[in-house]
Order: sequence, then structure tokens, then C-alpha cells
Amino acid sequence: MSILVQVLLTLLVLSACLGDVVAPQSHTLRTRILKETMKLLEKVQQKQEVSCDKMNVINIFADDKRGNNTEIFCKAATIAQETKRCHRNLGGIYYNLLSLGPESRAKHKKPCPVAPGSTTSLKNFLKELHHVLQEEFKSQK
Repeated sequence: MSILVQVLLTLLVLSACLGDVVAPQSHTLRTRILKETMKLLEKVQQKQEVSCDKMNVINIFADDKRGNNTEIFCKAATIAQETKRCHRNLGGIYYNLLSLGPESRAKHKKPCPVAPGSTTSLKNFLKELHHVLQEEFKSQK
């Protein structure tokens, strides 16, 4: 077999193996962050302390016209930051949500301001956040 054929076969095999790598990195990174955040949320929901279960937080999901998940993630980061003393995984959720939020905020690590309004329990907030993350993950495919 000539060297040219060997080189061409090698390039063909490598190009077939790199099929997933060609996908935009921001898309695959976002998907990985979504998966990791959902896993962390599941851990928090399974091991939540009773006192934290009853803690009230601002209900950022009350608006029926929300539509913009990027803004939701940014506001959810603010709430995760405020409640991270309840569970250590809320700190990881906070940083992950920041990276899903608007680019300028992720670089500066500043969450979005959350206006006072109706409240919900931390337990319900985490369930709703998990649901929104699942919807966002499905839309990534």
C-alpha cells in the first residue's frame, strides 16, 4: 500500500471520529452545563433540610409571559446565591446558572437583580427551575 493511500485512510478515519467535535463548542458546553445543573438540583432536592424546605424565595416563575430562559437563569442565580447556605450544591448551581445567563454577567460573576414580588417555597422554586432546565435542554437538541 502506498504512503498516499495510508495518509488518506488515516485522514478519513480521523474525520469520522471528529464528527462530534465539529459541533459548536458553545452549544455542547451549554448542554453539559444544563446536564450538570440538573444533576445538582436533583441532589439538593433529595437531601434538603426541613428548615430550607420551608424557606420562602421570590417567585421568578410567577410571570406567565416569561419566555426568556436566559433572564430566568440569571435571576435564578441570584436566588441560588442567597440560599446557598442551605445546601453546598446550591453554590455550584449558582455558578452554572451564571454561565447560562447573559454573557456580560457571566464574565463579571454578577447575578441579575430580582424585584420583590410574590414568594414561593425554596422546594417549589427548585422544582420549577428543574422543569425550565429540562425544557432548555430539550430545545438544545
